[in-house]
This record gives sequence, C-alpha cells and structure tokens, in this order.
Amino acid sequence: MSGPGAPQTPPTVVRPRGETVPVTPQQVPVAVVGVGALAPGATDPAAFWRTVTGGRDLITEVPPSRWRVEDHYDPDPAAPDKTYARRGAFLPEVDFDPMAYGVPPANLSTTDTSQLLALMVADQVLADAGGLSGVDRGRVGVVLGAAALELLPHMYGRAQRPVWLKALRESGMSEDEARAVCDRISAHYVPWRESSFPGLLGNVVAGRIANRFDLHGVNHTTDAACASSLAALSTAVGELALGRADLVISGGVDTGNGVGMFLCFSKTPALSPSGDCRPFSEAADGTMLGEAVIMYALKRLSDAERDGDPVYAVIRGVGTSSDGRGPAIYAPLPEGQARALRRAYEQAGYGPDTVELVEAHGTGTKAGDAAELTALREVFGTPSGTDGPWCAIGSVKSQIGHTKCAAGAAGLLKAVMALHHKVLPPTIKVERPSTAVTAPDSPFYVNTEARPWVRPDDHPRRASVSSFGFGGSNFHVTLEEYVPPAGTPGRTAPRHRTAPSELVLFSGASPEALEAPDTGGRPLAALARESHRAFSPADPLRLAVVATDTDDLREKYAQALALIRRRPGTAFSTPTGVRYASGAPAPGRIGFLFPGQGAQYVGMGADLAMLSPAAQAVWDRLGATGFDGHPLHRVVFPPPAFTEEEHAARRARLAATEWAQPALAVHALALLEVVRGLGLRPDCVAGHSFGELVALHCAGVLDAGALVGLARRRGELMRDAAATPGAMLAVAADRERVTAVLADGRFGDLWPANFNSPLQVVLSGTAEAVGRAERAFAAEGVGTRRLDTSAAFHSPLVAPAGDPLAAYLDTVPLTGPRIDVYGNADAAPYPSAPDEVRRRITSHLASPVLFQDQVEAMYAAGVRTFVEVGAGASLTGLVGQILGGREHAAVPLDRPGRSATVPLHTALGELAVRGVPLDLDHLWAPYAVPGTPAKEREPRMTVKISGANYGQLYPPPAGAAAPPPPEPAPAPPTGHAPALSYPAVSTPSYAPAPTHAPEPPAYEPTLGHTPEPAYAHASEPAYAHEPDRAYAHASEPAHAPESAPACDQVTEPGAVAGSGWYGAVESVQRQTAEAHAACQRMLTESHMAFLRMTENTLAAMLGAHGGVYSGVHGGEEHIGAVHHGSRVQGEGTHGAVGPHEAGGALDAPAPPVPLPLPRPSSPR
Repeated sequence: MSGPGAPQTPPTVVRPRGETVPVTPQQVPVAVVGVGALAPGATDPAAFWRTVTGGRDLITEVPPSRWRVEDHYDPDPAAPDKTYARRGAFLPEVDFDPMAYGVPPANLSTTDTSQLLALMVADQVLADAGGLSGVDRGRVGVVLGAAALELLPHMYGRAQRPVWLKALRESGMSEDEARAVCDRISAHYVPWRESSFPGLLGNVVAGRIANRFDLHGVNHTTDAACASSLAALSTAVGELALGRADLVISGGVDTGNGVGMFLCFSKTPALSPSGDCRPFSEAADGTMLGEAVIMYALKRLSDAERDGDPVYAVIRGVGTSSDGRGPAIYAPLPEGQARALRRAYEQAGYGPDTVELVEAHGTGTKAGDAAELTALREVFGTPSGTDGPWCAIGSVKSQIGHTKCAAGAAGLLKAVMALHHKVLPPTIKVERPSTAVTAPDSPFYVNTEARPWVRPDDHPRRASVSSFGFGGSNFHVTLEEYVPPAGTPGRTAPRHRTAPSELVLFSGASPEALEAPDTGGRPLAALARESHRAFSPADPLRLAVVATDTDDLREKYAQALALIRRRPGTAFSTPTGVRYASGAPAPGRIGFLFPGQGAQYVGMGADLAMLSPAAQAVWDRLGATGFDGHPLHRVVFPPPAFTEEEHAARRARLAATEWAQPALAVHALALLEVVRGLGLRPDCVAGHSFGELVALHCAGVLDAGALVGLARRRGELMRDAAATPGAMLAVAADRERVTAVLADGRFGDLWPANFNSPLQVVLSGTAEAVGRAERAFAAEGVGTRRLDTSAAFHSPLVAPAGDPLAAYLDTVPLTGPRIDVYGNADAAPYPSAPDEVRRRITSHLASPVLFQDQVEAMYAAGVRTFVEVGAGASLTGLVGQILGGREHAAVPLDRPGRSATVPLHTALGELAVRGVPLDLDHLWAPYAVPGTPAKEREPRMTVKISGANYGQLYPPPAGAAAPPPPEPAPAPPTGHAPALSYPAVSTPSYAPAPTHAPEPPAYEPTLGHTPEPAYAHASEPAYAHEPDRAYAHASEPAHAPESAPACDQVTEPGAVAGSGWYGAVESVQRQTAEAHAACQRMLTESHMAFLRMTENTLAAMLGAHGGVYSGVHGGEEHIGAVHHGSRVQGEGTHGAVGPHEAGGALDAPAPPVPLPLPRPSSPR
C-alpha cells in the first residue's frame, strides 16, 4: 500500500548541524483538483505540458506590438535609460469576450490585461475542477501572486504634462506650440476615466475573479516579487488548513514584459547579454523575462477524496523564510533558502532523500544559481549509494523565461504535470552543466531530455519547487503524486496528451466515401479519436494517415486520395506514414516476433512509457528491479550525457549481456502490454536468439517476473562465458556460399551461429578464427561486419554456461505453451512438457539460430501478418528478405531515433487497413477528451488580447508604422518676419501641421484606432482645466514669454501672411469645428435619452412582476438592482468594482469629438 494514506516509516530531516530526527507530517495534505494556464506558446495546461516535454524554446525577439526595439535597445549595459536585452517570452494572442466576463467593452483600454486574462484562466481552472455547482461560494477564496500592473505607469504618464510643458517652454517654443505638442503627447496615453482606478490596481486581479464568479471567501493578491505566486500558495494552503475555506484558487499573474520591467532588470543587471536563459549551465550569463497567468484549484485532500474530485498531485509541505539581515536587499542568501527547505520537509513529514525532481528558481544568473545550489546541497546531502546523483534539477525559465510574479506558479505547474504524467521533464540549453551541479558529491543532475519517471511502490513520486524574491523572501513547496487509496472514491485527473503524431483512419465503399477531414479548428487529436470510432475494417476501401498536425493531415490526405482515385484497387504505403488497402480484408494469421541481443539502444521504450500508462506500469514493476545495487531503468534511461565519452559509457553499459537481456525483456513486455490493451493477439510467436525467451512468456510458459530474472541470470552466465575470447561476424551471403567456404576447415574454431535470411549468415568462433574468415570473405568480394559482442554466442564456446543455466531453470515455474512457439533450433513448435521446455532453453545457448527456417514455417502455417515486438526493426527487414514478393506484411512497433508514437501509429495503421480488428478506444482511455467545446454562451464580441494592454496607443498594433523621421532644421526667416530667438537649449524637431484637419502619421492615435469612446484632442477645449487659459488666436499668445517675438508672421515662398489674415482663417475653422462638435453632442444626447426612456419603461414593466430587474450594461448583468433616478446602482463596490465600472451611468455627458487643432505657426 503506497498511497497518501498508507502507513510509512517516520522519515528523517537533516538539521543544520547534521543530526537527524524522526518527523511526522505537520501540514494538512492539499490536493490540486484543477489547473489553468496561459503561458508563452500555450493557452491551456495541456499545451503548456506539450511545450515543456517537447523542449520548445519560446524566447524570441520582442514583438513590435509590445515595445519598439529601436526606441529602447542599446547593447551597452551602461547606456542610460536603455535596455541591453531585446528578447523575451511573450503570451500568445487569445480571443477575449468582454461581455461574457462582465467587462464593458468601453472599459477594455482602461483595464489592465492582467485582470482580463486572469478572468479567462480562472474560468479554465474552475471548469477543470468541475465548476461551482453545489459548491458553497461563501467558502471559496482567491489568492494570487501579482504586483504593480503595466497600466499603472501608463496612466501616471499623463500626469507628467507639466514636465513636458516646462521643457518645451525652456526650448523656446511658443506657448501655443508647446501646448499643442503636449496635447499630441497626451494623445498617446489612454485618458483617465472612472474605470481607470480599479483597472490598474493589482489587487483587482483577484477581485474581478471573486466578483465575476460570486466568490465570498478570502480575496487578495500578494507581492513577494519573484516569489509572489508561492507566497500566495502558502496563504491558500493556510486557509484550507485552518478550515476557513473549502476551495481556493491560487497561482500567479504577470504580464509585465513592458520596457519598464526590462529596464529594471537591465540596471540590476540581471538579464543575459547573450539573449538566452540557461539555468545551471556553464554558459549561464543571466536571465530573460517572460510572462504567464497560471492558477490552481486547491482543496483539502480528504475533501477531494470524499467528493470524488480528480486529483493532479498533493501538496505535502510549504516552507517559508526570510533572509533577515543579508548582504544586500536583492542578493540571494543560501542560509535563508536552506531554512525554507528544511521547514518544507518538516511540514511534509519526509526527507529530501525521497525527492527525485527539483524545479528550482533557476534564473540563469551565475550568482543566483550558485547560491541556490549551495542551499540545496546543504539540505539534500550527498549520494549514499553507488548509482550517483538521484535528483533531477531544472527550471522552466529555460523555455519561457523568468515570469516574475508567476515564476513559482509556472514551476509548480511543471512539477504537478511531471508527477501526474510520471515524466521527468527537460531543462533546455544546457550543453555543459555548471561545476556546482556536476561535483562528485552532488545529489543533483540536470535533466535535459524528457524521461520516464520510474518509481517502485515503496513511496510515491515526489517533487519540490523553489521560488525566491527580492527582499529576502524564500519559499519551497514539496509535492507528491496522487495514488488513490484502495476502497475510496479518490481518482486521478485525466492525463494531457503530448503525442507528437496521431493516427487518422478513413474507410468507405468508394473514393468519394473517404471523406476529407473537417478540421473545424479542432486539434488533430480530436480528429484522430473521431476517425477511430467511425472506421470499419470491413469497408472495401481503407486508408490510414499518420500526421503531426492538421496541415500535415490535409496534405497527406490529398496526395493519398489522388492516388486512390487513379487506382482504387491497388494497395500502397509511403515512408511518411500513409497506408491504403482495398477489397475484402485478408490479414491471415498473426505472428509476433521478438528480437534478441544487439537490438538494444539507450532510451528504448522511453517515449512509449511516457505515452502509455500501461507501459509505464511495466517499467515501474520490473524496471525498478535492482541488480548489483543499480536499478535496471537507470541503465536504460540514464541521466543525460554531455560528452562523447559519457555517451559511449552509457552505450557500453547497456550492451553488456547481463544488462542488455533484462532490458530487452522489459521493453518487449511494455510493448506487449500496450498491444494487448488494443485487442491485438498473436496466433503464434517466435523469437531471435534471446527473443525466444520473450516468445515463451507471450505463450504463457513463464510470467513476467520470471522472464526478467531468467534474462538477468542468462546474461550473467553468458558474460562469464566471455572469459574465453570470442567474436561474431555477419556475412552478406546465402547459406550455401558460406557453407562452401567453411567446408575446408582451415579456419579453426568457427561455426555458423545465425541463418538469418537468404542474404545474411552470422558466424561465431574464436577471435583468431573470425579474423581469418573475415579476410577470406573479403578476398572473394563478400561483405562482412564484426558484431559488437563479448562472446561467441550460439557456438560450443558458450556451452559451459548450459549446466548452471539448467540449475537455475529448475527454480523457475514453467508451464506448456498455450500457442505455438517456433524454436530457433529446429524451426518447429516447442513441446508442451515443461521439462522438455527447460531442456530446449538450456541447449538453445549453444545451438545455431535458424531464423530463416522459422519464418518459412510460420508462413506455411498461414501467418501473413508479422508484428515485431521489441527494440528496433531488424527482424522486419529480415522477414522482407525471406519472403520477398510473396503476400505478407511485416510491421515493427519500434524504431530507434524516432518518437515511439510514429512507429506505433504507423504499425496500427498498417494493421487497421489490413482488416485486423483493434480496440483503438484504449489509446484514449487515460486522456482528457480532446477538443471538447467549452460550455460557454456564444460570444457577442471578441477582441484579441495578449500581455500588452488593449488599445495601447504606442507602439502601434503589430508595429505597423514607425515614427516619422526627424525634420531638417527650419530655414532662417526671410521677408518682413523678424528672426526668432530661443534660449541655448536642445530643441526637438516636429513637423508643421496643416490648418485643415490633417491626416496624422500612421503611428499616432486616431478615432478609428481607438476601441473606446474617443477622448479630446488638441482642438477641443483641452485647457478647460486651467481657468486662466482662454482660447488664444495665433496673434495673441496669452502665455508667451515677454521676450518672445510674435509668432503670427510666417514666411511662405514668395509671400508673407499677416496676423489678421491668419486669425480670420483660424476663427472660421474653429467655429466650424465647434459647430460640428455641438451637432455630435446633440445626436449623442438624443440617443442617450432614448436609452433612458427604454430602460425606465422596461423597469416599470418588470417591476409589476416582482420588482426584479436584470439590466445589461456594457456586457455585465445586474440581477436585483434598484433604480435611483436615471442610474442603475449595483450591489456596492465589492472587489473594487463598482456600479460605474460595471455598467456606467446612462446620463453621463457625451464624449467630445476629436478634431486636430491647427498650430499658430502652420502655413496655409
């Protein structure tokens, strides 16, 4: 019994002075029952997990929609007010329906995007947790990590007008010109409105969620800098532990990738000069910024099990600490971090020696990573066994950058997904780990590739996450996988599918019936699943396509259909994974083939174990078996290698007979478990060399545990037999030619070991004899190849291993085979008597392998479909050589160097089109149903939003336009115009504006670009806030400095305009503009009056039916609101969202119409 409720020996925790004391769990276990995510490259947790396991790098150039590199970048870190970084990781655009989330569309530009995206992700996480139906909303809280929002400095920017005006006046610019320039600058900032204040507050990130979903528990954000999200998690766990809440949404929200944050990190300095984040790498030189919105739904584990909630993982301990008086407020302190680690394990009740994955803070800065490793090594100690480091360490920042307030949440989601899917995830960009990681006494290794997380059942898989923030805030969380206790309603959450390919099937009576895939925007997995259910192996035409995405599917389908239409009766297959057959299905009998030693390779079966829980379970049960103190899985799935010497050592270790044979056995057993679940059963079986033992297991002769034990013992005996030097040689010739060469006996101790095909015979013998044969065949022009073996297998040289093997077999329970097993020695089925089976296994060691004869015998018995079950595809190739053009199919389930899903899907496609019945639903059983539409109302309006605030006015959307180039210095005045005199200061260049309403430069805001009610430009009463400012004509510069000359005298080529002429023109233009504005206001006020009348009529009508009114204002519904005059008042200002924010007053004044103000010095 190994679940969370299982009794366990009290663990020990390492104390600062090295003593150990037994501890018991102190924290209430907390279950993660829902997840939601929006991160670079991902719009949901499944996509996030695909990003992680796929090793995707989402750090890119700064998109022009965020900030212009040309404006702010300088490679010199010392350049003032510049950043030396131009890369980061950014959120993708998503469709946001403001009305669905109760946000008036007019308020979008005055609401920080963090608040909007948080609503979407909260919706995700609540849906994943099963929704709020039947939940007491009074005991549901929201605690999120968030800091100052991007909109805050933007809104404060408008308050800098006096600074701009002062600088322009000091530059010698006239008052009207200076104010006009200030107006143009202000036009690049969203104006203050009633909704601005709540829209820029960080705490309203949580408040909007509580408001929208009507949650009445705790509601706040917390700011602990880069540790904010784990600080929020600590509070959330406390709320649950104290019984103040039953469900808490927690996580982190950070969309702060504006240039201001880049400047902050540049001037520390902490950003990577090379533009990449490489945690725990020798090449690490700094971090890169990212952004993310990630949340969890948390419940007490006991409640989750009682309610039957799907559980992703269990939080066992949260450790917190402060650095106290450290060397610097922003410098990491290992002692403080170690304190948080110890406290986490004291809370959890187990020691760090059982933790096999640490998702570190890992920013990629030299000092930060070194300090963190110092703390981790102090607490984790040193490896006690002979198998080296036991704990993988990494950081998701290598893929999505440092997401600041959401950094801990991103790391936690990676750890939760790793535990849930039983996968050790990669950290990328580490070509050589730092020396602090690779030190001989280090318990850690950097995991650079996704690997199966094999774990025996002595305790659940365990992972830990760290997050540290400026100011000395330290947080460490330790989690474990959820194993439902027997006899409880507890259940694990569905897995997220990460397969890099899918199998899509088509069937019908004619080419026209093979309907084209209707993607409809759905993911490939959804199309594949539907096609499996619609496919019929009995249909006359059958097509299978293995595709990597929907575009790949469309292309391959179109090519295949073109071939089918030309020759519908001709079967074909392509190397790209397309299979087609027609007519009545005729798969014939099915035979399984199992490969022998030599087929093994490092990492074999890894992708399959990560894809299939059935395969993973086999490795957990048998791959964790230890031999000589080393678990088998660490030989097959070793920690990553970083040098060619390390790679060679891993290959050599696996090639050793005592490791290769049990490894091949477990890999084949995992594949067998997968195909059995699919309903694929053999009619007979055979193996090549060692593979014959696996064939005997498949036929029911011995169980899986006995097979692995026998494989190990047989390998040890064959290793010992290698004390007599021997070698093996593959000869590219047929049996007759090889036999003729060997007939004269001049080679010495040399025997045929394998008759593999008409084109290959393998010889075994002493090293000297093999060398002589090699030279002899070369002289006759026959190709040869030495095999990488340590002994002369299947020859009299290994016969001494027979007696000890027979003694071992006497201890192994055997039964007669349930189906035919074709033997290597005589190509005939095995006998049924167990003792005779033992004798055949023993003699098999030194007997030649008659594989060609075996395949011929199986074919004669009616086998037409051969399935290779094991490592590689060598036997598939041999079957093709043996049977040639005779009707048959040989399909391998595995190919080295390719993701396991591709050969598996290709094989299943081949079997399906041949008419072999398969239960393909089994492929989908562990996974969430792909492509299920969200149960949402149909969107009434959607807008594209990302990390950038909606409606920002600079830079322009997608960076479509650049600022105009600087104007040349103006020519000296001529004619009667007096020369202008300016103080000796720098004067900015600007383009003169025409007196007619001008076309502003493309980068400037216009009414058409602004998605909200327009705000005043320079021609409206922009100075109404200054009582002493009246509209001044060009000839009356009311605020011009006394020493400044008149600015109404403007020179044009060949003419000089007087002030009276210009003033008259401007007066006419101003009167026209004001009349137009008055007309617009009148129309707007008339429309608003009509809306008020309609609203009051509806209210009166509905009031007669109970006084309940549901008004929709700006997208948010108010139920039970009370009327006061012409306003609709909401339920107060809970969560800082008041009635005006929710809908606004219907009697609000109409916004003024923007019209450009002609500048006094503009020429006509």
